[in-house]
Amino acid sequence: MNGLLLRLSAPLMSFGEHAAFHYRDTLYFPTRSALIGMFAAADGRTREEALAPDPATGTIPYSELRFTVRIDRPGHRHTDYHTVGGGRAHKQGLRTSSGNYRSQKASTLISHRVYLADAVFIVAVHGPDPLLEKIASRLEQPAFAPYLGRRACIPDEPLVLGGPYPDPVRELRARVPLSLPAPPHPEQDTVPVDFVWDRPPEHLPAALAHREVADVPVDFTPAHRFHHARRIWHTTEPLPATLYAAPPALHALTAYHLQQDTPR
Repeated sequence: MNGLLLRLSAPLMSFGEHAAFHYRDTLYFPTRSALIGMFAAADGRTREEALAPDPATGTIPYSELRFTVRIDRPGHRHTDYHTVGGGRAHKQGLRTSSGNYRSQKASTLISHRVYLADAVFIVAVHGPDPLLEKIASRLEQPAFAPYLGRRACIPDEPLVLGGPYPDPVRELRARVPLSLPAPPHPEQDTVPVDFVWDRPPEHLPAALAHREVADVPVDFTPAHRFHHARRIWHTTEPLPATLYAAPPALHALTAYHLQQDTPR
């Protein structure tokens, strides 16, 4: 499959897997649910319509997409002590599940919300060209603003690096500038960079260890939110040290974007 390249970078982002109630977790990479949700929002789809089958084909939107994630900067975990509803008068605060108002004494809810701070990911979105071109166009002019897991997590520019590319994995391994936490040592020829795959990588043994994550969206509606599990594979790849982009990385990323139409 051809692929579109996205760069996900922000002061904070969060990609929950089991996020619910008073503890909101995050995985260490962008989830399938977060990416598909961002695409659907950019296309103007509500949560109720995001995964509705296409009337013409009967297929579920975005079901054909695959993702390969390059982790340029894993960031560090930041936990926010978060309160909701406190300090308001009775009948102006939070409600219970039955619809009544919570008592003044119990009006404040406390939660802990985990974020990735200062992380950077390059994501190859594999899929059919018409769908990739539509996603790129919508992200450039979105109906609803894109965010990285939570509404307060606004992505830096550039979000769309380019594509579709015939070999997006080669772009990740040999061409796209690296936003590393620190510059490589002058004597280094390669730097180790982590990847997350949703298929076993072709250049490595099929028996490579994997894990399961519950991030395949089935329903985005708040009252019926549900996800299936899928397998992912994690590898560490030696990439050319010359890909390192010194801050500000925007200069190297702009140069890469402008060269995207050159032969590969």
